[in-house]
Amino acid sequence: MLSFESDYTTGCHPLILQRLMETNLVSQPGYGFDEYCLSAAEKIKRECSCPSAEVEFLTGGTQTNQVVIASMIMDGDGVVSADTGHINVHEAGAIEITGHKVFGLEHTEGKISASQVSDFVDTYYADANHEHMVRPAMVYISHPTEYGTLYSKKELTDLSKVCREKGLILFLDGARLGYGLMSYKTDVSLKDIASLTDVFYIGGTKVGALCGEAVVFTHSNKPERFLARKKQRGALLAKGRLLGVQFDTLFTNGLYYEISKNAIDRAEELKALLLRKDYRFHMDSPTNQQFVVVDNKKYENLKKVVRTGFWETVDKDHVAIRFATSWCTTKEDILALEEVL
Repeated sequence: MLSFESDYTTGCHPLILQRLMETNLVSQPGYGFDEYCLSAAEKIKRECSCPSAEVEFLTGGTQTNQVVIASMIMDGDGVVSADTGHINVHEAGAIEITGHKVFGLEHTEGKISASQVSDFVDTYYADANHEHMVRPAMVYISHPTEYGTLYSKKELTDLSKVCREKGLILFLDGARLGYGLMSYKTDVSLKDIASLTDVFYIGGTKVGALCGEAVVFTHSNKPERFLARKKQRGALLAKGRLLGVQFDTLFTNGLYYEISKNAIDRAEELKALLLRKDYRFHMDSPTNQQFVVVDNKKYENLKKVVRTGFWETVDKDHVAIRFATSWCTTKEDILALEEVL
């Protein structure tokens, strides 16, 4: 059965598996103090052109979002997000359980704007009772968004400016960052992201690693006792080397970019195929996630031969589904899908 369900349904890139085997019996300190984590962190800082950055490795995306948010804003503070944002929809209340509210703003193609953030913060402070209310203290965005869309450099610059003017932290979820960086239609680089955000992370789980995310604090702003905070929330590996080896491999000889580009190249072929087959797109995505609208009967038939991701109900007769390519999708996979369709 063909699978275009997601970008984390396979294992890891063979070079990572090879490197894990090569280093398997080398004794190393635990909890991220091993030579592989240290090497990976230096490589990431160079890629970001941000030598003063601080890099931490965590186990997965939800843990990363939870730990970063809970450790960077005060008790009683909240996070501004698109209403479709991952922290607002698909993280089972992981943010709320830490005592922080998520403010969901109406999205446009998965994104929120600087003007929305500015208006929301101004409205909060204009309320005479705002001291009794949850304070907006952080803006959370995903790049790519949940709909595979991207922020332009201008949009990121405007958000960054508003956050600095209003005293908010700008946090970018990069679970699929590689696919955003290698999109044919982006004007945003890793250096831009490091410059414009206060904290972001580079996703490994969905971009060729077995697991793990690399958090980058861009302005010497890593919270105190961050290791303890990771441990409290189950995001710290005793064998931190597992994450270090993976990210050290991904950021050697441009592997992260190479495999991300593969997903984008295959996604463009996928998009062309779906257009030829007269599928109606739910949203125009320039990255590895492609969303189409199908009627319920078509969806039931399709599920028998290919795995896709259910996304949302469009109306009583139609649903939006997602086809996702990944770092290891092949041209043969696309041709096989064509035969199935």
